[in-house]
Amino acid sequence: MRTKAMTGICGALTAIAIGASSVWAVRLEAAETPLTEFGQKLLERYTGMLTELQAEISKAVPAVGEQKKAAYLKAREVEQAAVGKVKTAQQRLNKAQTAQALVDHAWEWIGSDEKNIATAQAKLEQTIKETEHNAARQELIRWQEHRDAGIRALRGRQEALVKAKREEPKLIRELNAAEEALAQTRDNILKALDGLDFGPLLASSSLDGKFAKYVVLIEATPRGLAEFAQQGKEQEVLVEALLADEELMIQMTVADGAKGGRYGRAMEIYTYIQKVSKKGGDSVLQRLALAVGLEHAVPVRRRNATGKTNAPKTVEPVNRYLHYEKAYLGGELDPGFNGLSVWDYRMVVNGYEPDEVLTWGRKMLRNYRPDHISNPDYHWRYVGLVRTDIPWGSQYNKYDLPELEFFQNILMNAGVCGRRAFFGRFILRAFGIPTTARASHKHAALCHWTPKGWVVNLGGGWGSGWVWGKGNKDLSFLAITQARENRKAFLQVKRAYWVGDVLGEKRTYGRHAAVPDFWNGVALRRQQTIIEEAEAAAREKRGEANESNVKYTTDTATLTEANRKIVFGRDGVITIPAAATSKPTENTGKIVFMPSNLGGKQLHYNLRGKAESFEYTFEAPRAGSYSLSSRVVCPSWGQILLVSANGAKEPTSIELPLTVGMWEKTRAVEISVVKGKNVVTFSRRGGDNLIRGLTIRDFTLTPVK
Repeated sequence: MRTKAMTGICGALTAIAIGASSVWAVRLEAAETPLTEFGQKLLERYTGMLTELQAEISKAVPAVGEQKKAAYLKAREVEQAAVGKVKTAQQRLNKAQTAQALVDHAWEWIGSDEKNIATAQAKLEQTIKETEHNAARQELIRWQEHRDAGIRALRGRQEALVKAKREEPKLIRELNAAEEALAQTRDNILKALDGLDFGPLLASSSLDGKFAKYVVLIEATPRGLAEFAQQGKEQEVLVEALLADEELMIQMTVADGAKGGRYGRAMEIYTYIQKVSKKGGDSVLQRLALAVGLEHAVPVRRRNATGKTNAPKTVEPVNRYLHYEKAYLGGELDPGFNGLSVWDYRMVVNGYEPDEVLTWGRKMLRNYRPDHISNPDYHWRYVGLVRTDIPWGSQYNKYDLPELEFFQNILMNAGVCGRRAFFGRFILRAFGIPTTARASHKHAALCHWTPKGWVVNLGGGWGSGWVWGKGNKDLSFLAITQARENRKAFLQVKRAYWVGDVLGEKRTYGRHAAVPDFWNGVALRRQQTIIEEAEAAAREKRGEANESNVKYTTDTATLTEANRKIVFGRDGVITIPAAATSKPTENTGKIVFMPSNLGGKQLHYNLRGKAESFEYTFEAPRAGSYSLSSRVVCPSWGQILLVSANGAKEPTSIELPLTVGMWEKTRAVEISVVKGKNVVTFSRRGGDNLIRGLTIRDFTLTPVK
């Protein structure tokens, strides 16, 4: 219900010469908490601040001549038309270039039907009963009709291909001409922008403090700040401290502000972190603390294990900060973490997983697949685990355990697009990599930061999806990330947006969204210029190369004698490193040797690929029965390792424990060993959950007395 105070403040805002942002109006409509007498005074005070700032900034913004403004808007209109022509030309060319794919598909169609016809013909010849014979005949007829349809389709597609090949040179010329015309329109826009004389305004930081304070007031709303500050002296002091700290407000607004406009709560979290952390003043950790405050101003709901009904319902923000502080200082995070901006950190700290699960994720990957941590290809660093160990399929999801966390169950039982993308974003956050959801039609995917820019995983390329939050279309989000790489220049984008805020414009975050208002259009044009300048510099630096000439190598297969040394203890215990295989002696794809966090090397048995056995040859000092066990990481249930010594007819089954990514010893089994040369062979057998990935550190053979 609207209060009298609310009605009064709305009336006062209507009187402002240039209308306030629609964001403010929405927040005022949503306000519910009654104001005390003190709260009413605070409301008047904060409203006065906003009114004064609006008037002061408006005077400082240069007036735009109608003729110059019209020239800019006309140039932008021409650009939009040119963009449409490029899009149309590209679509026509794409259609022509898909003609070959359609022909290839028709051949596959016909080939598949020919096989089905042969199968149906054989079945028809083998049937005796009349009912079965008639059914087989009908099946044969269906496949013959389907093949004939494929032949007809092939003829039509071949004709279309011939036509497309004839038209392709013309379509390429049309696309090139459209792109050249677009480039010219963008040159005209730059000239029009130069004519507006906004360069000095956008390049100057003199108004940044006022801009930031205005944005804080308009996004938080005077009412929202008053509701927070009236709670007590401590909250009032926090709001006053925030509004007096221009540098902090600039940091906040450049990072897109407090979630939900809850600046009071963001300030409360940030201030408390500064009190409890001895390292919070460090530049990296200060940015991290601010990101936590801004992102957790609206509580983040935790995703707990279903069996942990008494677990906290939301992420505790100070603990989230302390978790990443400890991991950062302990060297557990990606090397690029310390160079991220506040905006970047927000997409690290906003996960719904408990802090202890983030710790588990890092430890699990170090144990199980350390090669994904050292992968020099940032595109798949960490997140490569999804490709190698989380196959597509939901048939085992019903076996999720209530005592295990959500992401532990995904590693154990796989999933389809959603679960795979959820896990990918989780493991990236665990190592301090910014990431966000990037949905596409009927498909969940993700994108994430790399030192060379944001990349897409688990879905189509940029342009085929959308990103939650600001930007919406993924190309708009990508443009924001690209422009933000030049932090100094990006401030000009923010200043143009801030002017638009003061003048009551609606925010537009991408050229792929709605047609922007004037100053939002200036912001987007400046953003695009930053991107184009960076791309031009990159082309010049690499000499117009179209492909990377960087070749990557990994250290996964380098085995030394020390890695392969079998140890014979005085007590008769034989310790065989997993890397000491006599077959194979190098990586095969199915069997991979990689550095171990326990030291030396470890053997990883890949989930994917054709089944393969591996052997160990050693000289035993005495014959007899030995108890064999192994240190393993086994992230899934129902896994079996088979062992046979010296060609035994029946191998012995070792039921592997579900270790949830940690190192554990297997249950001991007995094998017979002869004095002298022995060959012990290991192979895999699938249980109900088939054969999944397995990592082995070593085997221990202990004499049975």
